[in-house]
Amino acid sequence: MATTTRPPSPNYLRVFATFARNSLVRDMTFRANFLFQCLTSVSWALMNVGFYLIIFQYTGSIGRNTGWREEEFFLFLATTWFINSIVQTFFMPNAEEFSELIRTGGLDFALLKPIDTQFLISFRRIDWSSLSNFAAGLVIAVVAMYRLIHREQDPYEFSAVGLLLYVLFVACGVVIMYSLMICLSATSIWLGRNQTLYNFWFYITNFSRYPMEIYQTGWGWALWGLFTFVIPVLVVVNVPARILVEPLDPRPWWELPLALYAIFATGLSLLASRWVFKKALSSYRSASS
Repeated sequence: MATTTRPPSPNYLRVFATFARNSLVRDMTFRANFLFQCLTSVSWALMNVGFYLIIFQYTGSIGRNTGWREEEFFLFLATTWFINSIVQTFFMPNAEEFSELIRTGGLDFALLKPIDTQFLISFRRIDWSSLSNFAAGLVIAVVAMYRLIHREQDPYEFSAVGLLLYVLFVACGVVIMYSLMICLSATSIWLGRNQTLYNFWFYITNFSRYPMEIYQTGWGWALWGLFTFVIPVLVVVNVPARILVEPLDPRPWWELPLALYAIFATGLSLLASRWVFKKALSSYRSASS
């Protein structure tokens, strides 16, 4: 009686390392373009810094009650760059090309690979130039932290626990953003070609770039509720940034539940994106059919 042998399970870490190496080789093949993209990203970051420096010439803080002072806000801004740069490096290029894979039949070959299709679709291409924003955010974070520690009034007290929680919630923010992106890209299977993916992504994630306190007044409460509990993009940056800025200070009553909700929203978003992606794949018909 003949026996069939199952192929060995793929080593996902090794596969990811291969994707990363191939993408780096491709980027270094066109070094001038790579350097120009890095320069463009850093220039955009510097313009943002200049814009907010101008704003803080007219106000001492942004937001009501627990407002963000200048040093604290720039830590918030650095957190935004950390999360967005990771998403744009590892996920955005693949999401933008997903509809092209469907149109050209490349998804047929992806489905035949002995590896999880969502993993393959998510990591097959890496845009290393987008990490320049991560480096810019790191510089801004170090400068802002130095100013926080050495300011005369209410100096910052460093907490190793706060830093670890910060890293944890930054990772949660990346997962939430990825989940939203994979849901948007999966709609390409039903729509044929989702050319508005990037625009819709920008419109939604634009709300995560600002402190949630600015929405907590008047009709802004509706936006706060929508982008906190329905599409949880407001918790992406606000939770880790607040934990880093005030690791030892007494917090408003709602911040601890909000942090716990961020963890819950991360798990729920990941499960929802997995369900949407598999549901979309079940509706896919081969490009040759």
